[in-house]
Amino acid sequence: MRHAVIMAGGSGTRLWPLSRAQRPKQLLDVVADAEGGAHSLLAEAFTRLETVLPPDRIWVCTAARYADLVRAALPRLQPDRLVLEPTARDTANAVGLAAALVADVDPDAELAVVSADHVIRPVEAFGAALTTAYDLLSARPTALVTLGVTPTSPATGFGYVQKGAPTEVPGAAEAVSFREKPDRATAEAYLASGDYLWNSGMFVWRARTVLDALADHLPESAEGLARIVAAPAGPERDAVLAEVFPTLPKISVDYAVLEPAAAEPGRVAVVDLDVEWLDIGSWPALAHTLEADDDGNAGRGLRVLLDSSGNVVLSDDPDHLVALLGVRDCVVVHTADVTMVCPVADAERVKQLLAEVESRYGGRFG
Repeated sequence: MRHAVIMAGGSGTRLWPLSRAQRPKQLLDVVADAEGGAHSLLAEAFTRLETVLPPDRIWVCTAARYADLVRAALPRLQPDRLVLEPTARDTANAVGLAAALVADVDPDAELAVVSADHVIRPVEAFGAALTTAYDLLSARPTALVTLGVTPTSPATGFGYVQKGAPTEVPGAAEAVSFREKPDRATAEAYLASGDYLWNSGMFVWRARTVLDALADHLPESAEGLARIVAAPAGPERDAVLAEVFPTLPKISVDYAVLEPAAAEPGRVAVVDLDVEWLDIGSWPALAHTLEADDDGNAGRGLRVLLDSSGNVVLSDDPDHLVALLGVRDCVVVHTADVTMVCPVADAERVKQLLAEVESRYGGRFG
């Protein structure tokens, strides 16, 4: 059967101070809805998958410390579909753990791996692309299928996938290569060629295929995951998970699985995801989900801006007003214990700022 797992373990440090260690960005109500309210990125990801799958085949993989928050955010998530990492060991082990647990209940499972921090419109196009990827597995049971987003600009902040010849399934192509984040000139050449897609970080494969790939290329992780799943579900398995998982080697799924597989002709394919796609990894990206005025100021909460433009302004205190005068191209974020201001151009350095805060004050504001 077809399953999907939402990867929701990140801490979202580039959205500090709104995103914190105990309440990461995927659980914040930052996506505006049609009723004038807002919901979380995680809730949006779950609802998006429900256009393709029933709730009992949707899983969520997150950090153990977020378990209660995730359950509260996703009332339709089945209790035994929550995969909890006791500690972060990078994406190869997170994906491997989810694949092992899914395969334990459905040995022939086809598994989509999607992110909790994307905004994707229209949802129907996402559902169609995901279905195409699943269909390709029917023709190629050992394939690894990635979803590539049709690029709309020469972005330098994303990785790219190079498309090759069409496959036997319409809408899917051979994946020729994966490219790291390019410089501007290279990104412009990629865009002009029409042969490259943004690497969305979302994949579809059989759960067993992922575990076999880990056995070939990362045997220590494969053996540890097998030990975890061999234990009976419940307290005994939880104890083995807590013992074994922190010892697994940290490595990304791209390096552990995708890159070795890409060297095998016909093994990796890509499905074109022609959508509006926002990877909410920074304040400028989040600004696209916020209400904007005629001067390009995006924000939420009480705010007054005079002779100001291009700003991102957010306050999570309903009684606190943020007022700007003559301010251009800045991010201003107010929370109960932190006010953060930086130029939009330096928004990618917020993670660096948080590290400095933690070096001075420990975890008090993290």
